[in-house]
Amino acid sequence: MADVVARGVRFHVHELPGPAEAETVVFLHGLVMDNLSSFYFTLASPVAEHARVLLYDLRGHGRSERPPSGYTLDDMVADLGALLDALGAGSVHLVGNSFGGLLALAFAARAPARARSLVLVDGHVGQRGWAEKMAATLALEGEERDRQIALSFESWLGRHSERKSNRLARNAAALVHGTSLVEDMRTSGALTDAELRSVRAPVLALYGETSDLRAEAERTASLLPRAELRIVPGASHSVLWEATARVRADTVAWIAAGHREVG
Repeated sequence: MADVVARGVRFHVHELPGPAEAETVVFLHGLVMDNLSSFYFTLASPVAEHARVLLYDLRGHGRSERPPSGYTLDDMVADLGALLDALGAGSVHLVGNSFGGLLALAFAARAPARARSLVLVDGHVGQRGWAEKMAATLALEGEERDRQIALSFESWLGRHSERKSNRLARNAAALVHGTSLVEDMRTSGALTDAELRSVRAPVLALYGETSDLRAEAERTASLLPRAELRIVPGASHSVLWEATARVRADTVAWIAAGHREVG
């Protein structure tokens, strides 16, 4: 593990080297209660048998620095590009969970030469109103906030001890109340249909059967030029935890095949 400074922010990065001359896969985690460990304990090691793996904590998350501002989608895209530069990575494959999926899509739209392929694990797809909805949830207070966080992250929290879960909750509260995250999410614009159509990289979209993002994912997959949507039976938005073996198998096969064709 190492710390890398990019755009004036210290990021916590973990690398699994993979085979010699292998391509690079970057894992992008979700917001607030998430960090790189969600991928480290599920997908990273199997993928590293086929590729160089990079994981990092988004700004304000995990062990990365928590600056008071700079949490818009555009900031996160710029962070990713600067980190890749610092780590000597050119074009990469991106695997994003929840908000990390939206980050992957936005990066592929804005830096197409650097995105070789994408795997969206029930990723947000930047539909109109996504930022307002996310900001409203993050801005809740008291018991209602705690109930919503518990509901949203029950599968994630269930994988950890009470002590670690409490630490995650404290870190989440510091991020929500001590930074501009909520307002930055509110002001982050949606991805336009034109931006989605511009994503030329092949995309594998894995979504839970009962996910509240499913309908928008189906629409987005129809706009992306090279997308394959797979619905995971019995899973919700927490598909990474509820169907880990399925997500792992599909992701590893996608990486191992080189994603030159979809389907």
